[in-house]
Amino acid sequence: MSAQDDVRKLLAEDDRKDFDFASRGFIATRKDLRIMRDDGKFAAFDASTYGFLAGEAPPTANPSLWRQAQILTQHGLFKVHERIYQVRGFDVSTVSFIDAGSGWIVVDPLTSVEVARAALDLVSEHVAKKPVLAVIYSHSHVDHYGGVGGVTNAADAASGKVKVIAPEGFLEHAVSENIIAGPAMLRRARFQFGLTLPRDAEGEMTSGLGPCPSLGSLSLIAPNALVTHTGQEIAIGDVTMVFQLTPGTEAPAEMNFYLPQFRALFMAENANLTMHNLLPARGALVRDAKAWADYLTEAIRLFAGKSDVMFAAHGIPRFGRQEIEAFLSNHRDAYKFLHDQTVRLMNSGLTSSEIAEELALPEVLAKQWFNRGYYGTMSHNSKAIYQRYLGWYDANPANLNPLPPEPAAKKYVEAMGGAAKVMVLAEKAEGAGDLRWAATLLNHAVFADDRNQAARDQLAGIYTKLAFEAEAGTWRNIYLTGAQELRQGPVPLPAGGFSPDVLSATTTSMLLDFAAVRVNPEKAEKPFRINIELTDRKEKHLITAGNGVLIHEEGVSDPDAGATVRMKRPDLLMTLFAGMPYRARIDSGDIAVEGDVSLYGALVGLIEPVTPNFPIVTP
Repeated sequence: MSAQDDVRKLLAEDDRKDFDFASRGFIATRKDLRIMRDDGKFAAFDASTYGFLAGEAPPTANPSLWRQAQILTQHGLFKVHERIYQVRGFDVSTVSFIDAGSGWIVVDPLTSVEVARAALDLVSEHVAKKPVLAVIYSHSHVDHYGGVGGVTNAADAASGKVKVIAPEGFLEHAVSENIIAGPAMLRRARFQFGLTLPRDAEGEMTSGLGPCPSLGSLSLIAPNALVTHTGQEIAIGDVTMVFQLTPGTEAPAEMNFYLPQFRALFMAENANLTMHNLLPARGALVRDAKAWADYLTEAIRLFAGKSDVMFAAHGIPRFGRQEIEAFLSNHRDAYKFLHDQTVRLMNSGLTSSEIAEELALPEVLAKQWFNRGYYGTMSHNSKAIYQRYLGWYDANPANLNPLPPEPAAKKYVEAMGGAAKVMVLAEKAEGAGDLRWAATLLNHAVFADDRNQAARDQLAGIYTKLAFEAEAGTWRNIYLTGAQELRQGPVPLPAGGFSPDVLSATTTSMLLDFAAVRVNPEKAEKPFRINIELTDRKEKHLITAGNGVLIHEEGVSDPDAGATVRMKRPDLLMTLFAGMPYRARIDSGDIAVEGDVSLYGALVGLIEPVTPNFPIVTP
């Protein structure tokens, strides 16, 4: 395959340095590679399932991605530096343990409670059993805080016994990023991470950033110490940390830190073993490539020249001052080139798809393994930069108000002479190696008539070929999941919910925002107003419905509202979001209503249930 042939020369020149860095300092791994969920139903993570990666890449995998997966799935406990340890390969992210003398500082406690606990157990068994003195959240993504309940507890954090350190704005962003668009993001995340795919040489083989995310219990403990400025120092035990705030880079709230006594630099998720996403396939706000490059420049100036080891929240450490300076500089230059050249071409009149087709890193940057597109790619990152500055519209009037996919597909198929002719054209395109055009043709055929199983199967075959060529783990997973759903439909998965810890940290206003985006506008035409008083939180909220929208105002009540409803917040959550019959809670006295009782029922009736398995590759 041509896409695979392109990387074989690079592979032949591989100095295997990354493999050395990945294995250096290995101490031990778990005897049982399956880490079970606390409920015992299935494994939160099973490192043994990546055993198929031994040996040479088969024809079903891009050899460059195969190499990346071999590095990312090395698992166990590693000594990074004197008194600095990491557990890697048991989640998409890594967890670091810093020996602070009388106890441990835990940095980024993974995605779920079970794997974080297993990591701490591994450190306790093979290094030292000590109390956890502090937990650091480097940024506001769940794979860096969700496992905190496996290494400490809320009571110790509340008492100050354990310091929980995070960048300013962490809590707001941690609980808000996935709330408003959470259902759509979770559905799309299945494609990005290949969550329903088999794990083998024809299926999921990491996301390119790390192994598959663990699927255990989520937790969240609110920070009790915030980093508010670059240069801020915090001492834990006998260790002093110097922080660098980097908001708007890989996360809206993020930070790096330096350990002077160890000459060690922690780069959070700002410097990875791959080009990162400026806009994840699952969806998010577009990240700022310019700010990302600028903060890497600042980190180089502040810390690189006095660092002997660099470690991060994903991937592997790097060793030696010259290695660290070269890595950070080349990584920085890749993001800077991506930003500046996208904007240059954009200002020359090229559209996002034209820029993506033309833009390529200079060879000196592209040959660095850590700049290759295993997780983010030049193609979709350049489109993200275009979107950040100019939005979705490319200024061509034909694209100002185009037809939606289904009616457009029917017209395309009709214009090409019917589905059978479209499928023949796609077969010819496939034979000529033009898989992208074949996919476009067949996508029209499927959207014109999703009952055409032959077209679905043909498109699934094209997606599979594209997946096997893809260097990006995310693209491979997306193509293979698309093929899976064309052949058998979406694999039913339950709607994602919020853990009790996350719910506790989520403000009522945020939850009411989530309610507002689930309102059926036809049911919200008749206006009404309700006062909500949450007795356990001493909160007041005025809710106004009408004109197809739901408005809420915190700290406000209206004496002329049609009803005043008093309850504890769990009763609001259960009746508004979880389908608990509100009448039963009124009859039991848990919900008290003054005024028109039916109005609370009207409010509950506005909220539509989440659709977790909506179609993506079919109409």
